[in-house]
Amino acid sequence: MAALAWLLIPFFAAVGAAVWGTWAARHRAIGDGAELAGYARFRDAMEKAGSGSDLL
Repeated sequence: MAALAWLLIPFFAAVGAAVWGTWAARHRAIGDGAELAGYARFRDAMEKAGSGSDLL
């Protein structure tokens, strides 16, 4: 029975590694749409706030 336990430990480690590898290699959403839209809003806000020439 002890030999079975020693054989099951690497088996479960291999199964865990396979599950982790599958999870780590999953396809994630690729795109910068939200970040670019946020930057455009920021840029527009800075243009509106800095439209006066009283800063210099």
